[in-house]
Formats: sequence, C-alpha cells, structure tokens
Amino acid sequence: MTETASGPARGSRTKGAKASKGLRIERIHTNPGVHPYDEVEWERRDVVMTNWRDGSINFEQRGVEFPDFWSVNAVNIVTSKYFRGAVGTPQRETGLKQLIDRIVKTYRKAGEDNNYFASPADAEIFEHELAYALLHQVFSFNSPVWFNVGTPQPQQVSACFILAVDDSMESILDWYKEEGMIFKGGSGAGLNLSRIRSSKELLSSGGNASGPVSFMRGADASAGTIKSGGATRRAAKMVILDVDHPDIENFIETKVKEEEKIRALRDAGFDMDLGGDDITSVQYQNANNSVRVNDEFMKAVESGGKFGLRARMTGDVIEEVEAKSLFRKMAEAAWACADPGIQYDDTINAWHTCPESGRINGSNPCSEYMHLDNTSCNLASLNLMKFLKDDGLGNQSFESERFAKVVELVITAMDISICFADFPTQKIGENTRAFRQLGIGYANLGALLMATGHAYDSDGGRALAGAITSLMTGTSYKRSAELAAVVGPYDGYARNAEPHQRVMKQHADANAKAVHIDDLDSPVWAAATEAWQDVIRLGAKNGFRNAQASVIAPTGTIGLAMSCDTTGLEPDLALVKFKKLVGGGSMQIVNGTVPQALRRLGYQPEQIEAIVAHIAEHGNVVDAPGLKTEHYEVFDCAMGERSISAMGHVRMMAAIQPWISGALSKTVNLPESATVEDVEEVYFEAWKMGVKALAIYRDNCKVGQPLSAKTKEKEKEKEEVAAKAEETIREAVEKVVEYRPVRKRLPKGRPGITTSFTVGGAEGYMTANSYPDDGLGEVFLKMSKQGSTLAGMMDAFSIAVSVGLQYGVPLETYVSKFTNMRFEPAGMTDDPDVRMAQSIVDYIFRRLALDFLPFETRSALGIHSAEERQRHLDTGSYEPTFEADGLDADSLAQSAPVHAEPLKAVPAPAEPAAKAAPKTAHTSAELVEMQLGISADAPLCFSCGTKMQRAGSCYICEGCGSTSGCS
Repeated sequence: MTETASGPARGSRTKGAKASKGLRIERIHTNPGVHPYDEVEWERRDVVMTNWRDGSINFEQRGVEFPDFWSVNAVNIVTSKYFRGAVGTPQRETGLKQLIDRIVKTYRKAGEDNNYFASPADAEIFEHELAYALLHQVFSFNSPVWFNVGTPQPQQVSACFILAVDDSMESILDWYKEEGMIFKGGSGAGLNLSRIRSSKELLSSGGNASGPVSFMRGADASAGTIKSGGATRRAAKMVILDVDHPDIENFIETKVKEEEKIRALRDAGFDMDLGGDDITSVQYQNANNSVRVNDEFMKAVESGGKFGLRARMTGDVIEEVEAKSLFRKMAEAAWACADPGIQYDDTINAWHTCPESGRINGSNPCSEYMHLDNTSCNLASLNLMKFLKDDGLGNQSFESERFAKVVELVITAMDISICFADFPTQKIGENTRAFRQLGIGYANLGALLMATGHAYDSDGGRALAGAITSLMTGTSYKRSAELAAVVGPYDGYARNAEPHQRVMKQHADANAKAVHIDDLDSPVWAAATEAWQDVIRLGAKNGFRNAQASVIAPTGTIGLAMSCDTTGLEPDLALVKFKKLVGGGSMQIVNGTVPQALRRLGYQPEQIEAIVAHIAEHGNVVDAPGLKTEHYEVFDCAMGERSISAMGHVRMMAAIQPWISGALSKTVNLPESATVEDVEEVYFEAWKMGVKALAIYRDNCKVGQPLSAKTKEKEKEKEEVAAKAEETIREAVEKVVEYRPVRKRLPKGRPGITTSFTVGGAEGYMTANSYPDDGLGEVFLKMSKQGSTLAGMMDAFSIAVSVGLQYGVPLETYVSKFTNMRFEPAGMTDDPDVRMAQSIVDYIFRRLALDFLPFETRSALGIHSAEERQRHLDTGSYEPTFEADGLDADSLAQSAPVHAEPLKAVPAPAEPAAKAAPKTAHTSAELVEMQLGISADAPLCFSCGTKMQRAGSCYICEGCGSTSGCS
C-alpha cells in the first residue's frame, strides 16, 4: 500500500501521517529487524545435469546453496540458467542469496535514485519484501532480468519486442538487423509485414514487387543461422499479415508446402531433425505465422459475402475473394501444420490505451504482448497457488488482500526496471521509456482450479479465474496511478488521456457485469470492484505511469523455477507427475492438488487414499472407487482419457481476456481426429467471444519436429547391419543359382492384396497374390491407359517378376535390386508408409517388402513402416515393443529396472501412492506418454534430450528449463 503526495492511500502504513513525496511501502511477509534469509533453513546441493540420450554431462556445479524447501528441479534450473560467471571461477555465483541480492539491490538503488520511495526505511522494506517473494517463489521476473540485472553486461529486462517494417529496402534490411540483435540477446520479436507491397503491385521502376513472403525467406534464414550459432534455443519470432493484403493466400500456404517437403525428405532418408544437416533446406520454420483479421472480414465470413484485398500504397481494392473460402484456407492450413494463428484486429484496438500514438499492428512471438510498433515489454508472473489458503479440512479461500499487496510490490519493481534498462535498438528504448509497458501475469491457474474443486471447463472455474485476473489488473492500474502521482505519468499519456481512461472504464464495466458463482470467487470479485473504483478515481486525478499493465505469458522457465505444476493459464498436463529426488533418482507421484480437490469436494481421508491409489495405478479418475461421476470433470487435464475440449480452452480465454491489458499466450489443443470444421469453429467462436488472438494445434499434425541427433556409433552400427544384410542376400542368390530351378505355380484360388497408388502424379494399381502357405507368388501392375507404352512395359515387367518368384527368386533379391532405382515419374506418393519414391519400381518393391518380408529382413534393407519410424523416433528402436504388443506402461514398470531412491522426508498426502518411475521416462511429459500409450509430437530438448511440453504457444523442457523461444 502507498501514500503519495496527493494524500494517504487506503491501507497505508502510517494512517493520517503527513503526505510526502514518494511511496510508503507496507510490510507483507517480512518482520522488522529480521532479514528474509534468516528465516529459512539453507542447505548445500550438487547440481549435475545430464543428457538422457547419451549420458553426457551438460552442466555441473557442486555445493550450491538453496533453501531446503526448493525442489530439485527448481534448483537445477535456476543454477544452470540464471547464475552468472564462468563455472569454476571465483566470479561464479554459488547460491540463491547472491542471485537475489544482485537483482533486488539493483532495483532498490534505481528506485532511490529516481525518487520512488518516501524514505530509506521504505526502500529497505521494498528490498526485503522483494527478496522474500523471490526466495519463497511467490512470483518471478522474466528470464532477462535474472540473466542481466546487476551484471556488467547490458541490463536488458524485456523479453518481448515488437518491430516495424516499411515498404522500402532500407527498412527491410533494418528489420533483419534489429531482429538479429534481439535474437542474439536471447529474446524474441514480432512484426506485421502488411506495409510491404504485394507481388501483385508495381514498383516505381515498372517491375513487380517481390512481396512480403519473399522477404520472409531472408529473415527466416537469418533466424535459423543465429539459432544454430547461439547455443541451445531457437530464435523466437512472429510474422503477421493483414487479411486484406493481396498476398494473403500465399502467406497462408507457406508452411503447409514446407511441411510437405519435410515429410518427403524425411521419408527419403534425409536428416530432417532440428539441427540436422538437411533441415536448412526447409523454409519458414523459425517463425510463428498469424493472420490479422478485422470485423469486416469476419462479418463477411458470417454472411457468406465477398471481401476486398487492397493495394498497400493506395488502399484500392485490387481483387475480391469469397470470405468463407479464404477463411476455410486458413483453417485448412492450421489443421495441416498448426499455422497460421489468428489475431482479431478490431478487438485488439478497441482495448488500446494509446490510439493517438498509433495503432496496434503486431505482437511478440507468443502473442501476449500487443502494443505500439518498436516497443518492448518486461514480464513478471505470480504463483497463484501461493495465495490459496487451505486448512486441510476442505475450507479454502483465496487471499485477495495479500495478493493485491504483492501485485503492488511487483508492479512498482517492474516500473523501476525501465529506469535503468538497456534496449537492443534506440527506437525501442525511446518508445518503451515513453510508454512504460508492463506485463504482470500469473502461473499455476490450472493447479489452483483443480485444488479448489473447479473443473477447468466450468462456470465456477472461469468465474474464479476471471475474478483473480480482474483483481490483478485493477490493482496494477491503481498502483500505476499512484506512481504517476509520485514520479509522473508516462510521456504519451497527455496525448492519450481520454482513450486510456475509456479503456479503464471498459475494464471496470466488464467487472461490474461479471457473474459471481460461489464462496471462493465472490470475495475476489468484491476486492476487484473496489480496485477498479480506485483506478477510475485516481486515474482521472493523476493519470497513469504505464500504458499497459498485464499480459498472460507462457511462464516456461520461470514457471519451473517457481515449482509450478502448470504454466500460464494452461490446465494441468496430467494427474501423475515425475518427481526428481535429492541425490539422484526419481519417483512417480500423484499431483498434490488432487487430495486438496477431493477435500474441497467433501471426501473423507480413507476415500481420498483409495482414489489417489487408483490414479497412481491408472493415470486417471475413471472408475475410481467412491468418486462421483459428476466430479470427474474437476480432474480433466490437457492430455489423457478425459482431456479438455477445444472450446473449453477458448471459453477460459474469453473469461480472462476482458481484464488483461494485452493478450493471452495460449494454444488451443485439438485431437488428431479433429476436422477442418472444428478449426473453423474455434477461430470463429473466439472472435465472437472477444478473444484477441489464439493459435491451434492438432495432435500429430507436424512431422518436422525437432529430434535428438543420431550418434556416430549408431550410424556405424546401421552401416554394419546393412553390409551384413547385403552379404546375406548375395550368398542367398549364389545358392539359388547352384540348383536347377523348378517352377511352383499358384493354385486356382489364391489370397491377394490390391493396392492403389500414386507416384509423382502417375496413378496405378498393383495386385500381389501369394501362396496359401505364405510367400509372394505373382504381381500384376496396371498403369496408365491400356495400349500405352508405359502400360505395356509394366505388364511385361510384372510377368517377368512373377515368373522369377515362381522359380524361387527370393523377394528380398528383387527388393535389393530395384529399390532406389531412379527414373520418372517420381516424387510424392499417397502411401503413408512410403511417402517418397524415386520411381514407380522403387515404390512397388518398397510396398511389397512392407507387405511380405519379415521385419528383420526389410529392416536390414532400411525399409520401415510409418509406425515403425515413429517408434524409432520415440524409443530409439524400430523393433516392436511390449507396449505395442498390448502391455501397458504399468506392466512394463513392474518388470523394468528402475533408478530411484526413496524419499528422505515424510511424504505428503498424495505421495503414499508414489512409485518408482519407469526407466525410460525422464519428465512428466514422457511419463504421460507411457501411461496413455500415445506419442505427443513435441520436440526433444536440445540440452538434455527429454521430451518437451507445451507452455502457451511455446515448448518448455521440464528437465532443464530450456525453452523453444519464450522466456
């Protein structure tokens, strides 16, 4: 709470005291005369992080000091990611105290230098409260703060950047340079390309323009180069194109075409793993693509009307298209490869606080930060589970007052950071200092809802999430108005005072109309209402210090550093977690949120114990003893037998969006069986509900996922196997010709398989008949029109092969001779097992090998089905596994060797059902895959080789904290 020069604020530390310039800081968690460090038990730990694929050590630092209540994973991630100084040198940080001091002392000094505090005593309270909140994982700054603040290097504090590009070669080249500098610093950037002339417009010289899609290639190549040269994380970027741009169809199709290329090249044997030798031939893979649609377009979709594509220079309509047809193409592309996402331009700009300074055209890579071009945003996220008060008997409440105080503390710190922050370009620095955009948010929403007995897709769950969000943003703007009274409003406020106050009223009006559901959300709504009343009153008097206050970010690495069960606003991944143990080893435990939820729902201890045991065994709540079926939905997760529907995700986004300044980083997950119509529904309903932006992801729609690189030893083994196979085949052929062949004809009735196929656009049919006692006996090929040369040659060829088979020539001999033979027609096929063929003959014998040769024989020849290739990607082996033969993961776990050590502490209520984790699982994501018998096509981590999981629009490695581009 604060007291400003304009008078004491409600709840200030010194009631009725004389007003003074500067903030009065109230204690929240700390005690006078006692430092937060002195109130916890500290211990030394060894951090040794290995790559699960080859056992190599990725990181090692021994004897680091952390509180005893920090999880192994959080210690590992903070030590490896955030400690500064070269490992093994005296300059290296060795404990959490040094890390937190580096940050909070920098913030305190900047606050004092810029007159934020009323007195040195207030500055000290600020420092201690900030240290306590970081120490106890109550909140976390975004990663650049941990990386850079208090170090000799540039103190970049922002994770999110928006750039701009104009229709000139100078501007385009500046785009490449500015983006590269941001990538070099480990952050991401986004921009809208719609100012660039389309390929359908003329240049001043008279020639046709290249169009924005062509310039995307250069930017993509630059991002890929910086990614591969800059350690372990990819460059995160977003490219956006307005729906009325004449090149919009080309933009929509870019990634679909490249995805087809990935399929073809991988199936042809090229190394298409992320970081592989051949992946660089694929374009547009380093960016998220989004189409910016407006209300005019969406209404035309709704009515079935036409929509005009406009010239960039004049604004004239140069082409009209069917709006529904264009919308359908967007949905088809997203269904096929998850791109493009969608952004709703009119909704975004209707909530814009600074329209007099320019429109909102772009977003950061994960779509949560949306503001003016050439600006940045620093983020911080609160751990919502830290504010749930639970007496252990089912009586719960959300601590609204303490939550609001922490929000005030964090917003103050975030605004102070802009005073000393460095920026990658001069324009971004000038604009960010002028508008001071902040992005406070939260993590662990999914865990909070489950722990309080709310289904993620329920009215009660949405009401609680909305109330917390409204309180957070209302309190943030209240503090922003109080800061404006002390250190002045942002530079652009005077010009934008009217629209800024209008948006504040929109937030407040939405809060007033919100529906209250139960005893948990009602007090939070009441606190939020009071906060918004203060916002309107203080904002009219003082203005605002910040043009933006809140976003919901992915919270990838920082979520793990806070030991959160769920990231951002995502639901829980699954009910069973993979827990690392001190000293090594791991255990599989049921989420601690499950017993909390059951207590809230009224279950008795013995019932809870039985239900938790059932979940530990089966991974879900279906048929759990004593659990009411109406309570199943409380335990629905992102994956599993009872997964949350696509529209459940959209409804949660819509419930939160009215009280977020920016947007929400969220990917709406759809099952593999989802249709294009399902994607259309998500995109259309999200617009109707007032969501600002979203992306969809259909399971297994992408084949070009990052994979672990093959070792040289495995390649050598493969070559040796192939050589031995060739030798075996040669010996078999030699033995055959030593004897006089005898023709074995097929009986009148013979089993057969007829296959239709397409190779490089040429269609055909193959009928393969076999002997009743097994073994291929004849092949008939039908190609092209009867009487054509190709049809005649195929007839003659099939007769020759059939006669050879009946005289005893082994099929593997034909396969070894005719596969890889090159001639036209060649190219893509419609066979999922043989996606690329170098000729018709190549396809025919690959298909015959798959249908008639045993696994060992064709494996030696390098011929595998799509299922076997996927199994190889997931397990490192093409061979069938026990799971594939019908045994579940639990059966395997009982017989497989394990590497786990017993817990040293007394287990929590959920942990009596803990059991040793299977040897092949190294994160919760991999554990879920084993339990469900599915393979999520998430990338493998560059650093440690484990399967990553989604965090908003990005991926996060639960093992080491690496991300696919978000901070």
